[in-house]
Amino acid sequence: MATWNRNTTVRPTTGAVQYDASIDQGLRSYMLQVYNYMAIGLALTGVAALGVFALATTQDAAGAAAQIGNGIYLTQFGVTLFTTPLKWVLALAPLGIVFWLSFGVHKMDPAKARGLFFLYAALVGASLSTIFLVYTSESIVRVFFITAVSFGGLSLYGYTTKKDLSGMGSFLIMGVIGIFIAMLVNIFLQSSALQFAISIIGVLVFAGLTAYDTQRIKESYYVGDDGAVAGRKAVIGALQLYLDFIMMFQFLLSLLGNRN
Repeated sequence: MATWNRNTTVRPTTGAVQYDASIDQGLRSYMLQVYNYMAIGLALTGVAALGVFALATTQDAAGAAAQIGNGIYLTQFGVTLFTTPLKWVLALAPLGIVFWLSFGVHKMDPAKARGLFFLYAALVGASLSTIFLVYTSESIVRVFFITAVSFGGLSLYGYTTKKDLSGMGSFLIMGVIGIFIAMLVNIFLQSSALQFAISIIGVLVFAGLTAYDTQRIKESYYVGDDGAVAGRKAVIGALQLYLDFIMMFQFLLSLLGNRN
């Protein structure tokens, strides 16, 4: 692999390739940084989702601005957020930030890249607050832990396997494109059978991407990178794994979540 070759040294006397043990420590620190950023992003997403849901709903029927069924009452903030055009701003704002971060990160200061990633994670959390209107809290927690365990195992496989996973990358990307096209079509069809198929395929595709992206992030490490380059790489790596986790969680929730 290209990155492996960059992170090796050659003994001048024998010409033998030797792996520098210091690279192992550097790689572990780099991957730990990636996972830490991802974990902070997920925590921000959870806090934002719960915070927005708490502000948008109330148990006080007398003081509620609207009721949406199942005994769920909305505050004026909730009505504004969930029933006006502001809901589209909330849905599209994270998309704009992720494109800005993905295409502009190489020109950014690492601190700015981190800040944008954390802002993106918080906005995703705000947009995901609606899942508490659809699914029971118990099933959301259960599916989150199922996703966490699955993600951990898949990422560990991607980190430790000697098998080159690059060949599956193009198929997984085509799978992602196919899933989003099918989701757009199903907005108009409203087919439960198609939604079930999308969720099954989505779980499989993002499970594969978790292993693939982990290996790719590992191989992107280069011992010669300076702090700024390594910091930007860590943010992008965290973003990739964060997206894999969030998408797998949403598809699993669609399959396993109990609706209110």
